Amino acid sequence: MGFAVCGGAQMMCSFGMAPSVLNVLPESRTMSNMPIANIMDNKPMVNVMPFGMCTCPANPTVAAATAAALGVLTPMPCIPLLTAPWAPGSPTVLIGGKPALNHTSKLICGYGGIIQIMNPATTNIQVP
Repeated sequence: MGFAVCGGAQMMCSFGMAPSVLNVLPESRTMSNMPIANIMDNKPMVNVMPFGMCTCPANPTVAAATAAALGVLTPMPCIPLLTAPWAPGSPTVLIGGKPALNHTSKLICGYGGIIQIMNPATTNIQVP
């Protein structure tokens, strides 16, 4: 059992150098004073903002900068590449017709990073 994640939740990527904040557009999802997230709140530059600099060698800009630096890992600006929803969502609580996002959900970046909720900005709404 966990708590529903709301807009303003703090996130971190395993290859990012700074935290980011989850942006949840209201879209009739306000059961509290903050909009509640669902698993489809995964849009880069809309819901998920950059995590400062990226250190993942699978990121083409990091790979190019690292090659130019003769193999010395060279972080580059993070631009999340997100194509799948958060997983897992709540199996029984729907927000906006989609499973609610809970504090244990993770999001996978196409470059290999794992994005997780660090501070969920929760409400008192519990989700399994």
